Amino acid sequence: MHPLSEKAGECARYIKEHNEALVISHIDADGVTSAAIMCKTLEREGMDYEVRFLKQLDSAALNEIADMGKQLVIFTDLGSAMTDPINALGINAVIADHHQPSGEGEYHLNPHLFGINGANELSGSGATYLIGRAMGSNRDLAGLAVVGAIGDLQDSREGRLIGINRQILEEGVEAGVLSFEPDIRLFGRQTRPIHKLLEYCSDPYIRGITGDKEGCLRFLYDLGINLKENDWRRWIDLRKDEKQQVVSGLMRLCMASGIPPYKVERLVGEVYTLLKEEEGTELRDASEYSTLLNATARYGHAEIGLAVCMGDRADAYAFAHNLQMQHRRNLSNGLNFVREEGVTTLENLQYFHARDNIQDTIVGIVAGMSASIKGVNRKLPMIALADAEDGIKVSARGTQGLVRRGLNLAVALRESAEQVDGSGGGHDIAAGATIPRGAEEKFISILNEKIGLQLGDGYE
Repeated sequence: MHPLSEKAGECARYIKEHNEALVISHIDADGVTSAAIMCKTLEREGMDYEVRFLKQLDSAALNEIADMGKQLVIFTDLGSAMTDPINALGINAVIADHHQPSGEGEYHLNPHLFGINGANELSGSGATYLIGRAMGSNRDLAGLAVVGAIGDLQDSREGRLIGINRQILEEGVEAGVLSFEPDIRLFGRQTRPIHKLLEYCSDPYIRGITGDKEGCLRFLYDLGINLKENDWRRWIDLRKDEKQQVVSGLMRLCMASGIPPYKVERLVGEVYTLLKEEEGTELRDASEYSTLLNATARYGHAEIGLAVCMGDRADAYAFAHNLQMQHRRNLSNGLNFVREEGVTTLENLQYFHARDNIQDTIVGIVAGMSASIKGVNRKLPMIALADAEDGIKVSARGTQGLVRRGLNLAVALRESAEQVDGSGGGHDIAAGATIPRGAEEKFISILNEKIGLQLGDGYE
């Protein structure tokens, strides 16, 4: 048995020694699915539980948790960076996380502690699933683990799930809740009109397609694709030969624009379908499901996303759908802000400060999407700042190419934030921090230097 599975078994047995638990999780798709997997597992064990979602786990939050005096606290998709404070406060804890850890702990399941990369080989929901699987017959929860992994972009490097994520996927297939196949890797296969699917393509950025509605319509018309049959056709409505036409046409455009082959290859990869969900809904596709959950969690309604994951397809799902519409509008407005205000470019990074124009809970998503904006340098990591209740929220997004060259945003943000009395962490390709107001200029200067050191002399 792999040591990771052994540790999951230890955590499972320890949880079973208790009759109630407080579940603490993060406010994103991976956090919501992590909480759902644990709650379903506890429910099946007949255990009482409460759930709380946190934007970040800091000293104030930990003190509040400690004061609650719960017999067991289960941290999912967070906790690894706070193991010492958790122990110091005497919180009886189990941690299922995948962010870079700062310590160990007796019941601490984190892939990094076993030489496994938590950025693309196992998500927080995946770690939670391993504990759930060890507690009983819970392999049907693999679908939620895959949704969490996709929401955490764990498939972006290879165009497919790898590592422990792959094993979880295969277990979901065996359980009859998942399927996977090669297809176009653009968001909205189940729900978006074809031209909208193409318009929002940003990886790779395709001139005449990305952000160009008329260009997309013209491209599809020239291919002879019928766009309407009573209503706008979606990707799932196309015949196999029509899909092949579109993909081939996109690849020709990419090659003609001089886009490197490895970027063109990202257009096609694995997609993941949840077989128990209704076709044509957001919940059928892992990518769209994860975005729906992000829409609930980022706007203070993570409990709605949790209810959807737990099976509510009535009121909670309708509420989540409305939140997603709002989420899309806010992301569009955020992108327009960056487009109009522009970004500041330094030697080793580029950044924008949204202040109160973009919510701190979605500024990281906007940072990732800003690669589609004309004039943005795709060879530099994007750093986004926004006002938050507790200071300035920082979100950073890199690329797989930069990570291959040594970029580790988790380390860079943590070390830079600490030098201005802040805190940070995350993954090599995506990370976040919170810093005091007024420290932005100093922080960016330090971060620029640290990223430069990571990338070395070969940086262009």
